[in-house]
Amino acid sequence: MLADTRTNAGVDNISTYRKLRVLETGHDRVLIVTSAGSLSVTQSATSRVALGVIMPDSGEKEFIETAPSVFRCAQIIGQALSDARTSIELVVKGEAVSTDASLLFGGSIDGRRPRMFLIYGAGNFIECQQDTPFLQIGEHKYGKPVLDRMMSFETPMAEAIKIALISFSATMRSNLAVGLPIDIATVRSGTSRIELLHRIDSEDSYYREMNDRWSNALRAAAAAIPLPDYASQPDAMLAQD
Repeated sequence: MLADTRTNAGVDNISTYRKLRVLETGHDRVLIVTSAGSLSVTQSATSRVALGVIMPDSGEKEFIETAPSVFRCAQIIGQALSDARTSIELVVKGEAVSTDASLLFGGSIDGRRPRMFLIYGAGNFIECQQDTPFLQIGEHKYGKPVLDRMMSFETPMAEAIKIALISFSATMRSNLAVGLPIDIATVRSGTSRIELLHRIDSEDSYYREMNDRWSNALRAAAAAIPLPDYASQPDAMLAQD
């Protein structure tokens, strides 16, 4: 998972906030969540998760620390997000305040393969699977074409991080709502522990070199493609006259 840290409530109210959180759950499980959208909703949701969530299907307060599967954890977090959004909507009713929010949640329990879910504001979710090798939340329209072209279910971890960083670079180039630092967390099958937890800031040498190389590669690729015949014909006709 990767997440930027920029939040904004207008062009004159931009701040930095960690959106990627590793949830403390004990030695047998690792659970990670990233957030997008209303900061008040996502903060309230994560606080509710820590206190326990009453689940409609069981009528009991349940905790991600003791949930039997990552899927059940996703249900608990989804319910917390739905409850938080409903509660805040009652408070801000009639105000021009957006309560849209979404979460990426994933992890591993007892060494089982990691699973990842995109959780919507209503609490429902979809899972990342072989035919859908990545999930995105927040401002992603500029970076998604990079992932669509380059990411697959078989992409090695280091290559996936590189591609994801290129996607972030493309987004930040065109959208001021996304910015450094970027937090990264990785988990491998069979471990149920964090393999990498790293923050990239503006002084990160790899990111700066990658950003420059990607820009230069795009310009070189565009220059190497022949011009369309129909665009060059008017100039040729003018020269003949």
